[in-house]
This record gives sequence, structure tokens and C-alpha cells, in this order.
Amino acid sequence: MTEYDFALYLNELTELDDRAVDALYEAGCDDALPGSSQGRAMVCFARKSESLGAAIRSAIGDIQRAGFTVSQAVIECDALTIS
Repeated sequence: MTEYDFALYLNELTELDDRAVDALYEAGCDDALPGSSQGRAMVCFARKSESLGAAIRSAIGDIQRAGFTVSQAVIECDALTIS
């Protein structure tokens, strides 16, 4: 399995309080770091899975189990240098 790094932004929150963080952890987001950026709540994952798509789908399922909705997934890639 490969570890995939990505962030999921939550629809209804600008920040995550302790109750929201606990709900995310209990729903299976124990491989994630919750936080906020520019007034948007987000959960940054380092999730092991067979594929990136499967990792994102399972993370969205965990967030939905916690009672939240995902508005955006963000995947950042390092720039390649070609010599």
C-alpha cells in the first residue's frame, strides 16, 4: 500500500472545535490533522491505500460518518525538475 497526502475541506465549518475533532477521530480520521486555513475548516490526511481514489473515497466516508460534508479535495504535487 502507498501513503497518499491530501486535504479535504469541510462545507459547513470555518474552524474545528474540540467536539468536531473528537467526532472526526472517532469516525476513523486518526490518520489526519484537522485545522483551518483562510477561514475554511480542513482535514489533512496521510492515508495508506491501494490508490489515491480509494484513499480519498474512504476519507470522505469517514468525514460523512462524523456528520460533516466535504466541499473540496486538494492534492498537491511537488514540482518536477528536468535537467
